[in-house]
Amino acid sequence: MDDSLIKINVEDHEGNQQEIEVPTDISLSLMEVLKGMDYHILATCGGMALCATCHVEVKNGYQSLTEPNDDEWAMLDTLPKLTQTSRLSCQIKVNGLKPGMSFKLLGETQI
Repeated sequence: MDDSLIKINVEDHEGNQQEIEVPTDISLSLMEVLKGMDYHILATCGGMALCATCHVEVKNGYQSLTEPNDDEWAMLDTLPKLTQTSRLSCQIKVNGLKPGMSFKLLGETQI
């Protein structure tokens, strides 16, 4: 098995779940990887933690992530559908992901 690839689960806005392989040897965010895999994420601010359109719920593995920074907390605090494990996917670095983590897309979608 290639140590630079891990498998995570992603649930899209329609409830469809898919296991995807994510390279961990790159310095991209989860948002960038998901957009590159054609998931419908608006990401209006381009990953600056200014819009929360890349909002995800961490269904499994939340405790493995680093704590949100102040900018991310400020944006999360504005969300109407905030969960106990809400994060902005633009602030989650793929090199910090663990195998088996699971994410549900909650942010606004592209038209």
